[in-house]
Amino acid sequence: MSELKRNRAILLLSGGLDSATAGAWAAHVKGWHLAALTVSYGQRHAAELKAARRVARMLGVERHVEIKVDLARIGGSALTSRKIRVPKARSWSAIAQGIPSTYVPARNTVFLSLALGLAEVLGTREIVIGVNALDYSGYPDCRPEYIHAFERLANLATKAGVEHRARFRVHTPLICKTKAQIVRYGTKLGVDFALTLSCYDPLKKGSRWLACGLCDACLLRKKGFQEAGQCDPVPYR
Repeated sequence: MSELKRNRAILLLSGGLDSATAGAWAAHVKGWHLAALTVSYGQRHAAELKAARRVARMLGVERHVEIKVDLARIGGSALTSRKIRVPKARSWSAIAQGIPSTYVPARNTVFLSLALGLAEVLGTREIVIGVNALDYSGYPDCRPEYIHAFERLANLATKAGVEHRARFRVHTPLICKTKAQIVRYGTKLGVDFALTLSCYDPLKKGSRWLACGLCDACLLRKKGFQEAGQCDPVPYR
């Protein structure tokens, strides 16, 4: 690991509303120079990766690393398998209960592990991820207790941690915010939400991707904008 760079952070960037806002927090509130990590994990569409590139440019990311990890080979998720249906038009009570088929086994553990390796190589101890545990689909790897456990692991499993040259920290600035609060906060930080994409099952029409408007991610996003009193700039089919 190189000399510790205290003004640098690794941002896990999906191209969605949450990761864009978390990145704006890191850049504008903390004043960190950002290296972004985007993972092509075998998801259903390439629109997410393109959105991540747009958001990286908006945030002024100094280095954008894209890594391919084919979680579709493992399967078990509607986001990595065309054989599993993406849930649509679920009620709020249904969204609030259980873990849906869009859960990707071990996804955040894989992502955070890759971010940890990049952080150690680039000489930073700060990792930023836009997980949320209020308006979300019940994913177990978005909860505070999971993040705290991974942070402990990070400091046990790295050379820098064992040699006490760095104490890695996983920052989750949005974890206790509602979607409406995230929309308002991102707007305050100057996030251009038109560049983001949250949909699990978008449709490509010409050069544009249209959000389905019915998956859990779309419903939660639309609810956030409505409660924030704002218009979602992303096109829906």
